[in-house]
Amino acid sequence: MSAFAKPNAAPISSRDDLVAYLESGSRPRDEWRIGTEHEKFPFRIADGSTLSYDEPGGIRDILKGMEQFGWQPVREGDHVIAMTREDGASISLEPAGQLELSGAQLETLHQTCVEVTTHRRQIKQVAEANGVGLIGLGFHPTARRDQMHWMPKGRYRIMREYMPKVGTMGLDMMLRTCTVQVNLDHGSEADMVQKMRVSMALQPIATALFANSPFTEGKPNGYKSYRAHVWTDTDKARSGNLDLVFEDGFGFERYADYLLDVPMYFVYRDGGYIDASGQSFRDFMAGRLAAYPGQTPTVGDWADHMSTAFPDVRLKKYLEMRGADGGPWDRLCALPALWTGLLYDQTALDAAWDLVKGWTAEDRHRLVADVPRQALQATIDGRSVQDVAKQVLEIAHDGLTRRARLNSAGDNETGFLTPLREIADSGLTAADRLLEAYDKKWNGDISRIYQDYGY
Repeated sequence: MSAFAKPNAAPISSRDDLVAYLESGSRPRDEWRIGTEHEKFPFRIADGSTLSYDEPGGIRDILKGMEQFGWQPVREGDHVIAMTREDGASISLEPAGQLELSGAQLETLHQTCVEVTTHRRQIKQVAEANGVGLIGLGFHPTARRDQMHWMPKGRYRIMREYMPKVGTMGLDMMLRTCTVQVNLDHGSEADMVQKMRVSMALQPIATALFANSPFTEGKPNGYKSYRAHVWTDTDKARSGNLDLVFEDGFGFERYADYLLDVPMYFVYRDGGYIDASGQSFRDFMAGRLAAYPGQTPTVGDWADHMSTAFPDVRLKKYLEMRGADGGPWDRLCALPALWTGLLYDQTALDAAWDLVKGWTAEDRHRLVADVPRQALQATIDGRSVQDVAKQVLEIAHDGLTRRARLNSAGDNETGFLTPLREIADSGLTAADRLLEAYDKKWNGDISRIYQDYGY
């Protein structure tokens, strides 16, 4: 469902309704789809500076410019905050104007890559007409936090006030990070559980393969994925690699209970946001929400609340893979290829589970802690992440081969893994190559990143 679809106003009468909403996402295999999302930073071509919403040639004008390609505006009050298309795709704004494409639900990776390529052509044309470039990185390479501009979205105002109360880097997460994600389906509770366990365990492997954020405010920061490091102190009550997924009895009910333990951000009513930050959805269900006394939630409120939890793998009616840094265009098709190959073929899924099922909670937590700095050089269960990544990519390759979804030229989907296989074979992530360019080709001049690495 599009984030901008009309909210479901059906009342919630019990916890069973919450569980039923999660269960309703299960689909027959022939209805499984691939939905890819990616974010990128806009910058002024003239000097690499950040963009505000209102300035001439700023974020508002870029959104408006997309109307020429059939995109329709979505408004919040007087402000255009997104663009949508009839196929369910949308272009939305992250807190500092990072531009996000939330793609349509597509059947094949070939279609996904056509979508991404078409979007690149369209938004590049609009951006360049406004003197703007675009760059894909996990963390902004040059700007200070106070140089980022807040977008006029009500939920971001609430999060902006709340984040410093629960972590030191939540504002950096909002303002200075970009990611690429893929959303995938499940066929039943048992299928969801297996996919959730495999993808939660392997999310740091994806983080390592996509590590692409080695700079902060113009200098190397000591990390390969600084974006992943930022998440370690954003808000521990709603983020991280969840142990509960691996516990006996995990399923839709247990995940619903986890979400009920996540503090609220807001209630959306009549086109505006009511600040309920830190309050309890359980109290809301009992009519005791301090921010909205005497009122009880709808299914739409539950869907909103689910979107305010940020674990490494997020369950809505589908599964979201959330571990990868934003990156260059050739890797935007690689992320969905990785996870589709692993999760949409049962033999591959079983092989991936065999790989990770012996990892302990301590193993997984150490991996999450080590990968932001070490990427492919981190270790798990006595093996390097580079070695594990090679095996994971082989499993994904075989899964895509068995899927046998061909394009008009007769090619299957395995080619989309090529950028990741090159990274795993060489042991050099995008971050490593950026650091080498910074030292040698650019002689420490970080501004060169916009010339050499922009879209």
